[in-house]
This record gives sequence, C-alpha cells and structure tokens, in this order.
Amino acid sequence: MEVSEIEERLKTAFPDANIDVGALKKDGRHFYCKIAAKEFSGLNKVQQHQLVYKALGDYLQNDLHALALQTDSL
Repeated sequence: MEVSEIEERLKTAFPDANIDVGALKKDGRHFYCKIAAKEFSGLNKVQQHQLVYKALGDYLQNDLHALALQTDSL
C-alpha cells in the first residue's frame, strides 16, 4: 500500500480537508494520518475516527496494520 492510495480515499471522502499522510515504517503497512475536516464539526473523536475508518474501508481490514490517527474539525 502506498501513501497516495490512502490520500486518494481520504480526499474523496473529505474533499476540503487538510490531510497529511505518511509512513511510520517502510513496510507499506504502518502509517500516520492527520486530518482536519469540516465533516468532523460537532463530533467527538470516536465519531471522527469512525468517519475516517469508513472512508478507508477495506484497506483497514486487508492492508493496514497500524494507523496513527489525529483528527480535528475545520
């Protein structure tokens, strides 16, 4: 899995968001993601993370081993 694949999915789900995705390890399975999106407004952190997980869909089940996630609303 590539950083660009994660970014594409997130940009599709959150088109106006500020997104920073990178690799934690060079194994294609450990990543970090910082995302600030207007869709997160009024939601708690668990709900924000759930929206990100939904956007990533099957990547979370099949390809990602770890995702260090930070979310915030715009």
